[in-house]
Amino acid sequence: MLILAKKQYQLNFEKLMQIYAESNRDNAELMHQEVSLEQGILRVEESFRQYLTEVFFPTPGAVYAIWAEGDAYISALRLEPYEDGLLLEALETAPEHRREGYAEKLIRAVQAEFPQTIYSHVSKKNTASLKVHQKCGFSQALDYAKYIDGSVVRNAVTLQYR
Repeated sequence: MLILAKKQYQLNFEKLMQIYAESNRDNAELMHQEVSLEQGILRVEESFRQYLTEVFFPTPGAVYAIWAEGDAYISALRLEPYEDGLLLEALETAPEHRREGYAEKLIRAVQAEFPQTIYSHVSKKNTASLKVHQKCGFSQALDYAKYIDGSVVRNAVTLQYR
């Protein structure tokens, strides 16, 4: 089932963090080596919450899309205005549900809900994400990623749907 959260109170932050647990752990190990792993994870999660509160949800048109099964959040992504459409960001599926088609279900549900052009930036090394985007009709628009803030990342590509 697709859940669309346009306001922070419409999503369950703890369930969302379960989807991002692996990435949060990696980020904690990378960015917070001065504290215990548990403290680092808490810092990463708090930074994520702060970003959602101060930047993401105040952006007009920003939406968090979540695929849920029963009471569990399985896969999630963010959408926000970008160029002449929307930018799909932070696509992730809970590790225990990877390779079960949930990212594809989520992307296809988002495509049905939002008929405008959708862009996505994907690391050139992230073959799994590149494959799911291709299955969902995305094609490469640029050989680099140009982020909303104007920064450019050369180890990622910009994909486009429509």
